[in-house]
Amino acid sequence: MALSQAMQLIKGESSFWINREDMVNSKFEWANEYYAASVSKSHLSRVRHYIRNQEEHHTKKTWEDECQEFLDAYGIRVQG
Repeated sequence: MALSQAMQLIKGESSFWINREDMVNSKFEWANEYYAASVSKSHLSRVRHYIRNQEEHHTKKTWEDECQEFLDAYGIRVQG
């Protein structure tokens, strides 16, 4: 399955569920864009730990700040 197809399914099903469960005050819609990165098997436990503790982690550092640090660290320039 192509990554774009997997993302379409994940975003479609999750937005359907969020709206069906009335989890937000207005209609929930994902942005058209998405970002994907691969993770080596040796870093899997770190990634799982990050995901488990993400809510607490982002009380100390915003997602936007963390994303910018990642982009800067790897020399990624975002167009737009």
